[in-house]
Formats: sequence, C-alpha cells, structure tokens
Amino acid sequence: MAEDLATLRKAASDAHREGRIAEAVTAYARYLAVAPGDAGMWSNLGVLHRRAGRHLTALRAHTRALALDPEGTGTMNNASNVMSDIGMYDESIALRRRLLARDPDDRVHLAMVTRCLRGKGAYAEAIAWAKDALKRLPGDPELRMQLAFAQLGAGDYAAGLQSYTARWEAGELQPRSLPFPEWRGEPLEGRTVVVLPEQGFGDAVLFARFLPVLAGRGCRVVMAVKPPLLRLLQDVAGVHLIVGALPPDMPVDYWVNMMDLAALHFAEDSRIPPPATLHVPDDSVERAQALVAPHAGRLKVGVVWTGSVTYRGNAFRSFSHRDVMPLTDIPGVQLFSLYKGPELAAYQADGSDAFIIDTGSTERDFADTAAMMRACDLVITSDTATAHIAGSLGVPVWCVLHWDAFWIYTHTGDSTPWYPQMRLFRQHWPLDWGGVMADVGQALQERGAAA
Repeated sequence: MAEDLATLRKAASDAHREGRIAEAVTAYARYLAVAPGDAGMWSNLGVLHRRAGRHLTALRAHTRALALDPEGTGTMNNASNVMSDIGMYDESIALRRRLLARDPDDRVHLAMVTRCLRGKGAYAEAIAWAKDALKRLPGDPELRMQLAFAQLGAGDYAAGLQSYTARWEAGELQPRSLPFPEWRGEPLEGRTVVVLPEQGFGDAVLFARFLPVLAGRGCRVVMAVKPPLLRLLQDVAGVHLIVGALPPDMPVDYWVNMMDLAALHFAEDSRIPPPATLHVPDDSVERAQALVAPHAGRLKVGVVWTGSVTYRGNAFRSFSHRDVMPLTDIPGVQLFSLYKGPELAAYQADGSDAFIIDTGSTERDFADTAAMMRACDLVITSDTATAHIAGSLGVPVWCVLHWDAFWIYTHTGDSTPWYPQMRLFRQHWPLDWGGVMADVGQALQERGAAA
C-alpha cells in the first residue's frame, strides 16, 4: 500500500508540475481518497485549482489543508493567496501576520497585506502599512505598487502616480527599448515627442485627457495608439499626429508614457481634467442608426458583460451574458451587445443573441462602438474599455463593478469624478453578481417606466 500511495502521490505531483491540469486533478483525487490526512497534498490541490481559475474549489482544498496543518508555513501561505483573490481580506491578513511574525521582512507578505487593506477600502491603513514596510525594504517594487494603488484609491493622485513608476520594475510591463531617449523634463521647443500607450484600450481612453499637458512647450506631439483606437482618438486635444505605429523614418526627439503626463498634471493641479473629446465618424453614425432603426420606440440599451480575457483580473471584474438576460424581460427594452471577443461563442451557442442583438462582432473599431453608444438610450457595462468610452462621450452609462473596483471608482458611492454622468452599481459581496444585477434590473425597470 505504501508503494501504491507513493506512486499515486508522484503521479499527481508530476502532472501538476508539468502543467497537465486535468490529469493532475484526477491524480490528486485518487491519492486523497486513500490518504485524506495529507495536508500538503490538499494544499497543492488548492494551488492547482487556483491556477485553473476555480477559486472556490481552491478555497475548499486549502480549508482542509489548514484544518490538518494549521501552523504549516506553506499551508498558510497558499491559503492566504486564494483568500486575497476572492475578497477574504481579513482572513488573508490574519494568516500573513502569523507568517510575518516568523519572518518580519518577507517582501511578499508585506506587500500582500497592503493589497488586502486597500482591497477592502482601508486606504489610510494600507498607506501607513506600506510606508512602514518601505522603511525596512526601501525601493521594493511590489510594495511601491501596492502603495500606489492605495494612494490613488484615496485620491492622492500626485503621490500615487509617483509611486506607480514602480510598474516598470515590478514586472507589470516590459521596459521600453527605443532608439531615442525618454523625455525627463528637457526643453521641448522645436522638438517632436511621441506619447506612448502602456496597457489596455480603456487606459488609453482614460488618460488621453492629459495630452494637453504638453501644450505650450513648443513641441510637436505624436500619439501612438493601437489601431482600434485610431479613429476614435483622432481629435484629442494637444496632439498633432496620431499613428498606429511609428514610421521607422519619422524624426523623433523624445518619448513619454501617457500615464506620466497624468503625473505631471497632478504635480501642479489637483483637479481632474474632463475626459478627452472622442471622434465619432459619419459612417459609424450611419451604421449605428441602421442597426437600431427596427427598434424605434423601445428603450435601447447597449450592454457589455466582459472585458479582455487576456487581462489577468478579468474573471473577477466581468460577469456572464446570462446575468444580463433577465434585463431582456423588461417591457419596452431592447438590448444590443457591444461586445466583441471570444466570449461571444457562449452567447451565440445558447441562443442569447436572439434577445440581445449582436452589433459588436461586426464593428470595425471603437469608433463604431462609440456610435452605437450614442444611438442607444443607455449603456450598461462591466469595468472595461467601453466604460471609459461611454464615460468620455458623456452618454448615460451604468458601470457594474466587482467588489475591488479600479481606483477611479474607489470602494464606495454610486458616482466617480472621473466621469460625472456615470452611475456605479457595486457587488454586495465578493463573487456575487446576482445581487448587483438585481439592482440594475430594478433601476432599468424604473428607467423604462419613466421613459
């Protein structure tokens, strides 16, 4: 039996280590059926499920591991990780404090306590904790990142954006490798400066409002964006030329990150500037009007339920198209899907596209998306690029947020100064979309009745 157990254990561990997830899950189940007292294997199984995105199953495995080995360093560490993921912040902090009592300078746990504190909206406590930890570990990139998010959530944008320069050291982004230097405050008279995007489409739309920071410096400003944003951002103030890719022969003197322009702004002015003006071309308007024309007289609502699946936090910020389906039962309401991406397959497979009309999959770019938003009476979206586009357009928009929202939304309230006309709907508790979508449904019924 001992040899059989050893064989089963090795099979599970080998499959896990080599990334054969389905095989590893089966092997763990076979082993734990005959050796249920092995805390380490329960913990490893939890790690496997977390890696596969099955966070509640991971929590169950870690709970069993902790019951068997409550003082194990690895057991506590693995459990605290999944607890952080799913909003069990107090429980995660308690485990990490116990681990820090053994190793007070552990960088990961110090940073993750900060993350949990700001994740629950305790910004002041998170800032104090991170600053104290940085006294002992000066310059630590992950601590500075977590400090940045806490400061930004607290509304201290100048300090937060300064701390956020750690993103280039923390593995969040690949450092730039360009044949011309980064602008660091040199005189710009007669020079050409390229402003570069950093992360997602939504970030580019959100931070485009800071391009005028370079105005008055006598320079020519070129903005590089991903092609789906080219038409939408072509009228942004302070930009002389917008390109999807820099021509190799273009003479350029300096480059600057778009988010660093925000840091320059807030270093001098605490006020949040209004969103950038977006361009909605005539042909996009004509397309949108043709798509909504058969539904004249109905309350037209554009919906987006998920963002980019490549974003590592997308599983938490996004919901299912099935969560939106009850809205189609409200009399006088017609939904239009503005989403385009791989999650369309499930929406089409179960017949939801008969009730939520697909307009997103045939869009050419975000300019088409913007035109559809203007053709609708309301936009309901998860926290993704469409929220920033709708917010910038000034159209009525409801943003449905998960429990640990992006810092411009903070953790409380139904509005944000970054998009004054936007209404926020928040999860009542982590992982629960039912409660907040019931709130959205009630509000939409009231909106429809008043129309």
